[in-house]
Amino acid sequence: MTNPLILNIEAATGVCSVCLSRGREVLSLHESVEQNEHSRVITLLIQRCMEDAQLELSALDAVAVSEGPGSYTSLRVGYSTAKGLCYSLGVPLIAVNTLAALAQAAYQAAKEADALYCAMIDARRMEVYAGLYEVDGTQLLPPTPMVVDGESFQSFFAKGRKIIFCGNGAEKCKTVLANPLADFSEVKNCSSLYLIEASINSFMNKNFLDAAYSIPLYLKPPNITISKQKSS
Repeated sequence: MTNPLILNIEAATGVCSVCLSRGREVLSLHESVEQNEHSRVITLLIQRCMEDAQLELSALDAVAVSEGPGSYTSLRVGYSTAKGLCYSLGVPLIAVNTLAALAQAAYQAAKEADALYCAMIDARRMEVYAGLYEVDGTQLLPPTPMVVDGESFQSFFAKGRKIIFCGNGAEKCKTVLANPLADFSEVKNCSSLYLIEASINSFMNKNFLDAAYSIPLYLKPPNITISKQKSS
């Protein structure tokens, strides 16, 4: 099958995004930027995508989901929705690394083949989830939580490598990454559109997950706060 019908779900960050693709053709895209509303809107976005294409969920060949890293709660919403669809429809589950997808989107926008691409997702204060990639997807820095400072990425800058930073965590790092070899992409928010190329490749290579045991790439435990209010 050269043109699989795939439902792509991106819910790792503040954007909840769903698109339906047949091969590389985008049949429909719906997104919501409402904060903390993923669980409320995600099924509505899926329904709208299928209605746009005038197709039933039973027509799907696979479901792809952004595996993270990202918001703990958002990842759980996206993953549980994708797994539920795969269970009920009997179709394979595909996971796409969020940082790798962002980096590839930044490359498609910049088309600078000699640059490195660093995707960053905001993880509060000066911490980000970051991953560094060559244009062919080769991973130079695996997805990791890191506090960005003036020494970050200096080993790559010292070799004369330009780095294009992207994602919603890159903007806040501009001042500390002040280097002539540092550039910043307009690719900031995650989108399900960025999953399409990787989801097709995974489908063609039968790189599927076991929906019963797969979990998101959290990297860090959830940030749970305890109320200071004492019970009476």
